[in-house]
Amino acid sequence: MTEVLSQDEIDQLLTTISQGSGSSTEDIMRTPIEAKRNRSIKIYDFKRPDKFSKEQIRTVSIMHETFSRLASTSLSAQLRALVSVHVASVDQLTYEEFLRSIPNPTALSVINMDPLKGSAILEIDPSITFSIIDRLFGGTGESSKINRELTEIEVAVLGGIVVRLLSNMKEAWSQVIELRARLGQIETNPQFAQIVPPSEMVILVTMETKIEEIEGMMNFCIPYLTIEPIISKLSAQYWYASVRRGFTTENLTTLKEKLSRIHVDIVAEVGRIDVSMRDIMALKVGDLLRLPNTKASDSLILKIGDRSKFECRPGVVGKRVSVQITHKLEEIHSEEFNELIASDREDD
Repeated sequence: MTEVLSQDEIDQLLTTISQGSGSSTEDIMRTPIEAKRNRSIKIYDFKRPDKFSKEQIRTVSIMHETFSRLASTSLSAQLRALVSVHVASVDQLTYEEFLRSIPNPTALSVINMDPLKGSAILEIDPSITFSIIDRLFGGTGESSKINRELTEIEVAVLGGIVVRLLSNMKEAWSQVIELRARLGQIETNPQFAQIVPPSEMVILVTMETKIEEIEGMMNFCIPYLTIEPIISKLSAQYWYASVRRGFTTENLTTLKEKLSRIHVDIVAEVGRIDVSMRDIMALKVGDLLRLPNTKASDSLILKIGDRSKFECRPGVVGKRVSVQITHKLEEIHSEEFNELIASDREDD
């Protein structure tokens, strides 16, 4: 069979001839051909097949980066401490390898991944687990080398934390599936958490977790059998298409309805005057305040919140005192609008 040389092999052949190595033409031609045949071969283990593509792993990483941000905020609020969670790695391995990589005892939460079939595992490092429990019991959450199983009370307390994290996970997965994750049970011995056969492939999301000065890992293990029904949705194209589909007419209508129920203070300002506290305390019914540099024919300033937005003139509509807007002073920027909404919520 005639061998066809690539451009790189042709360049290598010409370079060898120009250097005058003294070898025969046949030997020179044989060199690149043999190099091509002796290329390193990637070994494929049929007992440990790769079931997740790089794109799918990247999508899972993006999903759990969102989960990490939500979890950081949620745990910080509940523990009254600075909590940082971020994705360290996303790997595929066998379930047996995962069990061997975690300490014993530890906190293994078996998660029902409804509507997906099967379960997943959320493993929290003992240093993080006992720091959380210590803070919830009123302690400082300082690092202590505790190597024991959780008591029944500690399991119940940790269960509340896991349920809170699952609500964050539901939001992070919402672009792919309406996940209704539920806590099954909490195990401390990895050998008692056999949710799939040892040789089954899983995807492992490792998240570095830090509570003040305490550092540890939080691992989320999802078997391939559980995630297989939505594996086609774990692509960048589907992910970004889902994000764009989020801005629908229905959502915009809902947003407008919610905005229409927000109350903002509007004040028509006639004028301003500086008055001392002594004069204010001496005011009584019937006193007149003279507004300097203000004429009766001047326009009033209509203020939204503490911002002057419009010029207006006073009048009467029916039996009610009113103002008519005559001129716009400035645009309401989105940042200012958000501040108004936030202040209104605080008042409520």
